[in-house]
Amino acid sequence: MTSLRTPDPNPGWLSEFALAETRSRVPILYVEAVPARVDTFGQIEQVGVLLRSSAATGEITRTLVSGRVLHGESIRDALQRNIEKDLGPAAFPRLPVSLVPATVAEYLPFPGVSQLHDPRQHAVALVYVVPVTGECDPRQDALELTWLTPAEALQPSLLADLEGGRGQLLKQALAWSGAIV
Repeated sequence: MTSLRTPDPNPGWLSEFALAETRSRVPILYVEAVPARVDTFGQIEQVGVLLRSSAATGEITRTLVSGRVLHGESIRDALQRNIEKDLGPAAFPRLPVSLVPATVAEYLPFPGVSQLHDPRQHAVALVYVVPVTGECDPRQDALELTWLTPAEALQPSLLADLEGGRGQLLKQALAWSGAIV
């Protein structure tokens, strides 16, 4: 018997109900990116931090480019899609040749158990430093992109402002890239 249903235009997406149910039972895979402006030698001159509003809570927070990896989607495609989603199609990211991340992050739904916290779910994120060469125009729930020097990005007040403990990820990414010693 064949189905008469209209095919789902986004088969990698779950309905809101299915996503909430899945998040309550299974760790979800994410990619996160620290957008960077680099000099001709590949040294980081600036990193980008997003200002984002949460539709669920109404809070405005600082964060990194982030998003889920969809079912059947490659890590590289997920990274490209989420950078474009947050920074716009003219950001022109230079995706890494190797898919080895700068760090791996684990978010737990229980506060105080880990430095990284996401009350919605248990999530694992592959974190990359991605040079961008084009114009960044924040989209969707991203309100603004602030470019900071590595020294500015390491200010304790800014690191503490990053949602869910992402200040730790920013420090790790800068150390991995050699921007800090």
